[in-house]
Amino acid sequence: MNVHSMTGFARVRKQSDVGEVSVSVKSVNHRALDLHFRMPGELDPFEPALRAVVKRHIVRGHIQIQVTFFRSSEAPPAILNRSVLDAYISAYRRAAAEHGLGGEPDLNAALSLPGIFREAPDEEPDQTVEQLLTEAAEEALQALNAFREREGGEIVAELLDRAVAIRDCASRIEEIRSRALPAFQARLAERLAELLQNVPIDPQRLAQEAAILADRSDIGEELTRLRIHAVQVEDLLRKGGEVGKKLDFLLQEMNRESNTILSKSNGIGEQGLEITQLALAARADIEKIREQSLNLE
Repeated sequence: MNVHSMTGFARVRKQSDVGEVSVSVKSVNHRALDLHFRMPGELDPFEPALRAVVKRHIVRGHIQIQVTFFRSSEAPPAILNRSVLDAYISAYRRAAAEHGLGGEPDLNAALSLPGIFREAPDEEPDQTVEQLLTEAAEEALQALNAFREREGGEIVAELLDRAVAIRDCASRIEEIRSRALPAFQARLAERLAELLQNVPIDPQRLAQEAAILADRSDIGEELTRLRIHAVQVEDLLRKGGEVGKKLDFLLQEMNRESNTILSKSNGIGEQGLEITQLALAARADIEKIREQSLNLE
């Protein structure tokens, strides 16, 4: 299953005996499925059918669907909406009088106004028109998904490279950690010396403090979890499908582990500086993945 970007555009024109329809679909980032239709009023009865088509193809995103429709001469004549026409002519003449302009209203412009034609009140929506619209919408959404799939593939390739880089950073930190063990022990000894300085201390309390300090200085668990989460990111991206929200959770966890590694690496000399640099590099890759994942469905 492929990963889709949430950004794309497609347009399809389709003809039949009833007329010609054009369907344009544009998608951008959004946490939910947010649909917006722009089409002539005479097509309003077909919006539920178009919504159903969209939901079969798209899970998340801000989706703008624009539809234009031109009836053929063989199609049943539409009823002129006189109220819309009268309002146009009245507004035109009022504006001309106010500004001292000549000329007459343009009938061609008037006949292209939204809602200028309507079906008879007692007539059922034309099923031939609905079929034409839904077929055009299907084709447009298939083209949109092909576009989003290509872009999604490019994003996934970059994210996989960054996930591998994070794993490499974790492995290199683990190697440095094994060499930095004497520095960890030296810091622990210094802290214990501070605790023991001129102050009698219970042996049990001393053992507890030693265990706490050792735990606070060790980054083994954080490195293990960071590597596991990086592998989970890779598996999720390779599996495909809806990955955006799942990635968001994993990246929060990875960011938490990298921050903990940074906080525990202070005060252990040169090895600590190397660990800090690698942890910062991992955190930068985590942030880049997060930024790009916002554009994945």
